[in-house]
Amino acid sequence: MPDLISIAAVFATMNRSQTAVSCVHALAAQARPPDLVVVADNVSSDDTVAALESLTDLPFELVIHRMAENRGNAGGIEEAMQLAFKNGAGAVWILDDDSWPRVGALGALLANPWDPNVVRHALQVAPKTGRFTWPMWVPCGSGWKLAFDESELPDGILIPSRASWTGALIPRLVREQAGPVRGDLFIRGEDEEYPWRIGRAGFRFEAVRNAVMDHPGPENLCHWKILGKNFFFERGLPDWKLYYKVRNLVWLKLRQSGKLRALAITLTYAVAASWIDGAGRLPLIWQAARDGWRGKLGKWAAH
Repeated sequence: MPDLISIAAVFATMNRSQTAVSCVHALAAQARPPDLVVVADNVSSDDTVAALESLTDLPFELVIHRMAENRGNAGGIEEAMQLAFKNGAGAVWILDDDSWPRVGALGALLANPWDPNVVRHALQVAPKTGRFTWPMWVPCGSGWKLAFDESELPDGILIPSRASWTGALIPRLVREQAGPVRGDLFIRGEDEEYPWRIGRAGFRFEAVRNAVMDHPGPENLCHWKILGKNFFFERGLPDWKLYYKVRNLVWLKLRQSGKLRALAITLTYAVAASWIDGAGRLPLIWQAARDGWRGKLGKWAAH
């Protein structure tokens, strides 16, 4: 039963003290707060750790896990989840430091009734637009469609979806079968690779209508449909973010769909980056794609 399950919330942060503190406050305000919160600090050089350690009167145990090195969001979540499950968590709620759940979010995820074979997740809403932070796949007839806001969701409290990362509540059984998060993806890859692995292990995803979190979304997102496939590109990304996005996507597509699909996604990103941001980004795209093709993961040497 949900009341007997120990729930841990985890997130990674670095040099964002006020953002991290606000996330802990949002967790403390939950109608059903977590039992444990683990924050992985990626070697912050500001007052992040001190600000978190100064928090008192929380309805849960707060553990600040100081990373030995900056391993990005993927590495931080990998270590935080490992620590949470080691400390007896029956399920782990994956957050970002700037994804702040509304008051009833966790309670809604545990209701209706709780099913340890399903990964439930919150709806992520961008505060500036009121739309979903990222479009979500939901059922449509005999297939699937992308929903961009709550008005496009099918009826019901529990809504089947195809994947989730931020806001996903990972039961212990799922983690045991799917394995740990791949920390060597660093950032912008774990959010696709881990849900894919969960699906391959035979588990389903469900969005919960009454579980909502506020999470800023990309402000310069371009969306096209190419040969029936959806393609998204964020205009003006810093080099390091674009590098990880392309490298990890190429690496993942090689494993999901083979060399032809990986090559196609590389060329698509090259065309999009050249057209939108300028041809000066092509060397970065090729370097990222080459590293992904070769399986060269971890922190980018130029970052």
